[in-house]
Amino acid sequence: MFLKILGTAAGGGFPQWNCNCPNCQAVRTSRAGVNWLNQSSIAVRKNNQPWFLVNASPDIRPQLEKLREGQPSTIRSSPIAGVLLTDAEIDHTTGLVILRESTEKLRVYGTQTVRMALTEGYPLLSTLASYCGVEWSVLEPHVPINLGLNGADGLEVEVFPLAAKPPKYMRDKANLDGVWVIGLTFRDRTTGKVATYAPGLAELDEKILERFESSDCILVDGTCWQNDELLALGISKLQARDMGHLPLNVSLKSLANLSRPRKILVHINNTNPILLPDSEERKIVEAAGIEVGYDGLTIEL
Repeated sequence: MFLKILGTAAGGGFPQWNCNCPNCQAVRTSRAGVNWLNQSSIAVRKNNQPWFLVNASPDIRPQLEKLREGQPSTIRSSPIAGVLLTDAEIDHTTGLVILRESTEKLRVYGTQTVRMALTEGYPLLSTLASYCGVEWSVLEPHVPINLGLNGADGLEVEVFPLAAKPPKYMRDKANLDGVWVIGLTFRDRTTGKVATYAPGLAELDEKILERFESSDCILVDGTCWQNDELLALGISKLQARDMGHLPLNVSLKSLANLSRPRKILVHINNTNPILLPDSEERKIVEAAGIEVGYDGLTIEL
């Protein structure tokens, strides 16, 4: 099984287009070791089978180019077999519009609440129906499904619910019940290797920690260093927890205590000081045995 990080940054990317925080200024001035980052997305596949994209970010076009190695040289081809959505946030779904030029129906996987949001609140699915069309597969918590094409076995995904709020564009709707955010656990049925992806982590309970501990690799929410990070910079009145993200200075100890998995932080906000390689916060994270993810990182399990 292979996983490739296509985008490490949270919504807005790094640097964010309208932000002049110290981090964004550092990357714009080419400070050593500070790199531009695309918005949050990964891809996963089994051996040389087609890639499955996890979340369709606004940066999807350059991200898909990173998956083209070994692709057929036909006049039209896609490097992905389908898209799995962890939520209905704009940052994770807008890239679907770019895929409208597909010559086949898009295979999209998500929960019933995500499908409802993308139909009633942010009507991407009805828009795509006028172009390539969508073949929707429902993801239900704790129900593993086989991602092998044409019945091929080997790669399985199981989703699990994460405590979080619906996207802003849905919060005035009447029916907000259901699973709004999920994490994904991928299993290689041949090797037994396990990887878990959780870019939106509002809480860290014993069940989630057990899932992480039983994985060989975890890619986990590293959005903000502290809860009032945006507030302290005068950027927003929202705190990390308000946005459904557990701050790192709270989750770090629990993540460090995990003994089995390789631990990699993703979905990192442009304000998080861990993006600066010489920051004290970066040193604390690395001393805890946790990696700061970067675009292009490929994990083989």
